[in-house]
Amino acid sequence: YTCSCFSHTEGEREREREREMEVKKIKLGSQGLEVSAQGLGCMGMSQSYGVPKPEDEMIELIRHAIDSGITHLDTSDVYGPHTNEILIGKALKGGWREKVQLATKFGIKRIETQNVEICGDPAYVRAACEASLKRLDVDYIDLYYVHRIDTRIPIEVTMGE
Repeated sequence: YTCSCFSHTEGEREREREREMEVKKIKLGSQGLEVSAQGLGCMGMSQSYGVPKPEDEMIELIRHAIDSGITHLDTSDVYGPHTNEILIGKALKGGWREKVQLATKFGIKRIETQNVEICGDPAYVRAACEASLKRLDVDYIDLYYVHRIDTRIPIEVTMGE
């Protein structure tokens, strides 16, 4: 009788552990986009809940998550506000962008410091998308979706832009 646990080399055991820890991928929608089954929600990294966390530590955390197999990063233009997208953009510099599927949201428009308006006007959607691209410092956003639905405007009109 031989035990299979003793027949593997250290390298084989390490590869087996890596396979067991691998983050699964799933298809999202019907367009062929594949994301990690577990994503990284980044809202808490900026001033949304409590004080903002140290930027260098959050960049390190984001990159560690990517190195660990997390490919789906989620943010919004309202987190911070805006500072979360800037943080994500910094974390994705230097070749990191190509390793992730980036999601951000629109639809909550700040009027004053504490007041917001839900907005689904197509002109606002386009302006919000362009502003997010600039803050993230990327050429494209993989998933761009509405954070809150403006019930005054048909969703087909909002998303048609």
